Amino acid sequence: MKPSPSFYTAITPEIVVRIREAIGDDAVISDPEKLEPFGKDATELYRLPDLVVEPVSAKQIQLLLRLANAYRFPVTPRGLGTGLTGGAVPVSGGVLLSLAKMNRILTIDPENLIAVVEPGVITGDLKKAAQSKRLFYPPDPASVDTCSIGGNAATNAGGASCIKYGTTRNYILGVELVLPSGEKIQAGVQTRKGVVGYDLAQLLIGSEGTLGVITKLFVKLIPLPPAVTTLVALFPDLSTAMKAVTALLTSGHLPSAVEFMDHQCLKLVGDLLPLAGVQESKTFLLVETDGAPKVIHREIEQMGEICLEHEAADVFLAPDSHKRAQMWEVRRQVSLRIEEHAPLYIPEDVVVPLGRIAEFIEKLPELAASFGMKIYSFGHAGDGNIHLNITAGSRDAIRRIEEGIDVILKLVLSMGGTISGEHGIGFVKKRLLLLELSPESIRLQQEIKRVFDPNLILNPGKVFL
Repeated sequence: MKPSPSFYTAITPEIVVRIREAIGDDAVISDPEKLEPFGKDATELYRLPDLVVEPVSAKQIQLLLRLANAYRFPVTPRGLGTGLTGGAVPVSGGVLLSLAKMNRILTIDPENLIAVVEPGVITGDLKKAAQSKRLFYPPDPASVDTCSIGGNAATNAGGASCIKYGTTRNYILGVELVLPSGEKIQAGVQTRKGVVGYDLAQLLIGSEGTLGVITKLFVKLIPLPPAVTTLVALFPDLSTAMKAVTALLTSGHLPSAVEFMDHQCLKLVGDLLPLAGVQESKTFLLVETDGAPKVIHREIEQMGEICLEHEAADVFLAPDSHKRAQMWEVRRQVSLRIEEHAPLYIPEDVVVPLGRIAEFIEKLPELAASFGMKIYSFGHAGDGNIHLNITAGSRDAIRRIEEGIDVILKLVLSMGGTISGEHGIGFVKKRLLLLELSPESIRLQQEIKRVFDPNLILNPGKVFL
């Protein structure tokens, strides 16, 4: 299904004129210096677009995609560029379609518990707007203050609260979108239930901008939990901590987050935590619960006792908002510090069944030694989503490191897991698809792509193309 290099038309001066006439000069960027930030996301992948279009309406997107089909030039949709797989990088050149200026929160409806938002809305802004109405939008990816709700939908982003509340998919009731043909449709519903035809809205969630351009989202909100409390437990090793996580989850408790960091991570960020013994510890476990104050106070104490029963060296409660904010800021700083310390840095986000987390973790030191890499492990222990930040002292080691990554991912699959929990496939992980999906499964999904986008103009080079 991969098109030849000559499949697409270059962006000629004539095409630029047609785009400017259709979309408006204010929405078009052609200055090479101004194009530069749009050639990358949070990966090292870089490809300069020929042109950037920044629409403020669905109508402009419709006009652009009709021109793309007429001239057969590629269009790459982009949220705010925080992705980790190159999904928003214009690897085929052409037009970069930035949705950053479609950033209005159109409605927060307390009576029906929904929000209507444009795709460029920053996820953290939506959470704050909902909270001001005593409502709650649970998904909380690590880049919550810089990523967009449209980008979250494109990758089905998750975050720490997935264990209790689920991923972005669970909160998108419906979408307005522009198909690659330029036609605008609405998919899904604005109600809590709806079974009328195929669920196209859910098909679009996680499709990484390959099937359509989302221009509006109808988002489910829930009542804001009245209180939140947190504990931190320090463990002598990662495997012991993971066994404690299993004990927590099988004891009748449902925390709203269970996050962990291994000893490699603690060496980098432990200095930010005002807790005795953190940097000497081998594993940091953060457990959070929300609900009625009296109930969660009792519950967090019980979970602390379970951690101590499973060999935690110490347990600290962080009931006030300031201490909680400190804990979460440290957790969110991990990736940044790892990247700063490593010449070669490759992030993976595998998921294994809950009961096999400890078994998987125990195998990592041997694999790291075998392939000459350092593995920083952290992530969402509560749902088995383990972020492996794989590093090496030299970029020359890339081939050997990729061999090691293949071995790790095959181990994940042998345990009944998946190679990506929330980052997606994008461009940089396409080579790994056949590890998990059969050729027939890939063929069927390529056919779905063809139904939506027969001319293959939307986000080419990603996932299956």
